[in-house]
Amino acid sequence: MKKNKLFIACDTKNIKKVREIIKETENSKLKIGYKFGLEFLNSKNGRNFISKLRNRITFGDYKLADIPNTCASAIKSVRDLNFDYLTIHISCGLDALKAAKKASGRTKLIGVTILTSLDNKSLKEIGFNKKVKSIVLSQAMLAKKAKLDAIVCSAKEIKTVKKVFKKEIITPGIRFKSKPIDQKRVLTPKQAYQNGSDWLVIGRPITKGNIKKNIENLIEHLK
Repeated sequence: MKKNKLFIACDTKNIKKVREIIKETENSKLKIGYKFGLEFLNSKNGRNFISKLRNRITFGDYKLADIPNTCASAIKSVRDLNFDYLTIHISCGLDALKAAKKASGRTKLIGVTILTSLDNKSLKEIGFNKKVKSIVLSQAMLAKKAKLDAIVCSAKEIKTVKKVFKKEIITPGIRFKSKPIDQKRVLTPKQAYQNGSDWLVIGRPITKGNIKKNIENLIEHLK
């Protein structure tokens, strides 16, 4: 039976907490990976911890956003950490995406679309005239052109992305309940998988409180 795939967001700089997250989330019913964001990656002991992590699927969520040379150089500088996945903002443009892809080697390069904390109103405030789905579709086309390995998008845009991008789709903004807190484009785990997500990214709904029980609740929710 095919296992549902899940990245646990280790959004902390506390090494002890990360060890707890890894220990308490191990199970035989889900395929688990661990996403390390800027808080952990920029912490004093974060790099050292990841360099010693073995036999785990790792996701370096750097969300690179810069000129082509800088993006490529940044990827080369963390090559020794052997991430399985690494992120770059598609809004960097085609040249930066191609340069980053060339530098990524065996690491799968993930293109990040519009952040799940933004909605149409937010985009208008920034200066965009198009709606979220229209921009995400354009970004998916660019990711395909740059031969990226995966895309990060809201579960609400999966069907839009799948029109043009046929590789892995990773979805953050996952909540068990309707309260989005600091996220705006959210769906439940079951809804996200039903829409076609390959990987979910879940942080606080799993890592806050009783981690083992939260994982069990997720497994029950997906039945």
